[in-house]
Amino acid sequence: MNVLVLNCGSSSLKAAIIDDVTGERRGRVRVERIGEPEAALFDADGPAVPCAAKDHGEALAAALPVLERARGGAPIDGVGHRVVHGGARFSQPTRVDESVLEAIAALTPLAPLHNPANLAGIIAALRAFPDVPHVAVFDTAFHATLPPRARSYAIDLELAKKHGVRRYGFHGTSHAFVAARAAAFLGAKPGDLRLISCHLGNGASVCAIEFGRSVETSMGMTPLEGLVMGTRSGDIDVGAALHVARAEGLDLDGLDALLNKKSGLAGLSGVGNDMRDIEDRAAAGDERARLAIHVFCHRVRKYIGAYAAVLGAVDAILFTGGIGQNSAVVRHKIAHNLQLFGATLDEDENRSARASAARPVIRISTDTSRTHLLAVATDEEHAIAGETAKLVARRDEVAQRSIPIAVSARHIHLRKETVEQLFGPGHELTPLKELSQPGQFACEEVLEIVGPKRSIAGVRVLGPVRPADQVEVSRTDEFFLGLDAPVRDSGDVRGTPGVTLVGPKGSVTLKEGVICARRHIHMAPEDAARFGVADGDVVEVAVDSSGRDLTFGDVLVRVSPKYRLEMHVDTDEANAAELVPKHAGLLELTQGTATPLRRVLR
Repeated sequence: MNVLVLNCGSSSLKAAIIDDVTGERRGRVRVERIGEPEAALFDADGPAVPCAAKDHGEALAAALPVLERARGGAPIDGVGHRVVHGGARFSQPTRVDESVLEAIAALTPLAPLHNPANLAGIIAALRAFPDVPHVAVFDTAFHATLPPRARSYAIDLELAKKHGVRRYGFHGTSHAFVAARAAAFLGAKPGDLRLISCHLGNGASVCAIEFGRSVETSMGMTPLEGLVMGTRSGDIDVGAALHVARAEGLDLDGLDALLNKKSGLAGLSGVGNDMRDIEDRAAAGDERARLAIHVFCHRVRKYIGAYAAVLGAVDAILFTGGIGQNSAVVRHKIAHNLQLFGATLDEDENRSARASAARPVIRISTDTSRTHLLAVATDEEHAIAGETAKLVARRDEVAQRSIPIAVSARHIHLRKETVEQLFGPGHELTPLKELSQPGQFACEEVLEIVGPKRSIAGVRVLGPVRPADQVEVSRTDEFFLGLDAPVRDSGDVRGTPGVTLVGPKGSVTLKEGVICARRHIHMAPEDAARFGVADGDVVEVAVDSSGRDLTFGDVLVRVSPKYRLEMHVDTDEANAAELVPKHAGLLELTQGTATPLRRVLR
């Protein structure tokens, strides 16, 4: 498809027509200094041309003839819009409608410099292309999977909820894109890897990606938190900021300007925010420039260490963004001492590595390095084009269906060897009653789970036996037992905590196996075909419970001929949502915030 991708800043507009598959540009233009007498239009990388653009509508009108000539009459199949902040509401790309426009406007307090400009660009494009599907792609969406412990700030909880104060994260489109590129380069799927993605540019952030899902990220409620950036301070003691404000007589706007526009590399170096200039000055002996580089790299390395601890192990560390892809000096300094995680930099490869469209992924680690170090070219415009095309392709595929919901209480799956250790040699599990999924049954056998703090007796074993032992508990159970069990797909017990199981004939201490099961839908291939989804897709499902419209996000689709259509949620979520067995979820593949399901299209 030919997708028009728009990225609107407060005084700029970038537009490109992109082939969603190849990423080929069939026209590229930008307008700078919108609303100023010096407004200028740039055709690709050509020279500036004066452009009378008072607002984003006039800027787009000036840009369209340039794009028309470049695409040679080929149709525009969809328009993709970069939107910086989607808040808690938008967890994936979404078809634009009136409710989406209202929601983006309502999120302005969370991104006052970005969302109004993004919204202005969308409105201008809707007027220019009223009959073409428009899709909003949110920087924050990829981080919707952050667990509560990662997204919550330690302030008054009610105050935080009232004002939407939590970590949202940004650069999500880039982090997801380079994770997929890196996985393909390594011959794996993103869902098989634990990655640390370092997007280093004028804006910079680090993301911990566990098996395809963002579980930690350095930017917070706004893009100010985290790494040192071009003009942003990144992490700073709030008390220090208040001290400077009081000492200098700064009001809130003055403090905002100091931290967002006069800090970071620019504030440290005194020569601006371009790392290339800072490196040149550092090489010439400028101590401030050297300090800026050292602080920048130290902060990144510190986050990498923290995120390695969060993930438990790291398969690859990715460097992307303008600095990450191109600065051998920065990569060298960041990679120093990463041998602790089995990551060893190949200095020769690093010196020459410049990730680009021609060579999008370059390995810069040694052959013996256990953790790969990769320079990866990001392309957020291509990613937006791809997400837009996939939604557009489904714009006429309306498939609203009811999915039965089952509440999954705590339970245990056992290997045959473990059954015999707990219940005696030769013991076979005794079916008590059949479960909804064919071939599965609740057993008469029950066990006691013994955790570090407490134990839970009478926990049901489910049959038949499995290849690996697994204990599925709720969040309440997790805290009661004294565990830190991750949310995982059933069967994925790598790096999870263990417990002791006590049976009538013995006990077994598991080294791993305790999880909080991820929300999931079982369906047969014919159901998947009917809904237009595939095994491994991630969806949202809406439920009308007690008169409330609730949406369960991050629901994994599992497809097998042996499955019967059913969505599983754990006891805590069912209680919170006031669900009972009669409830069902609605699935609909036309995108838009008013629809019950929005698929995360890859």
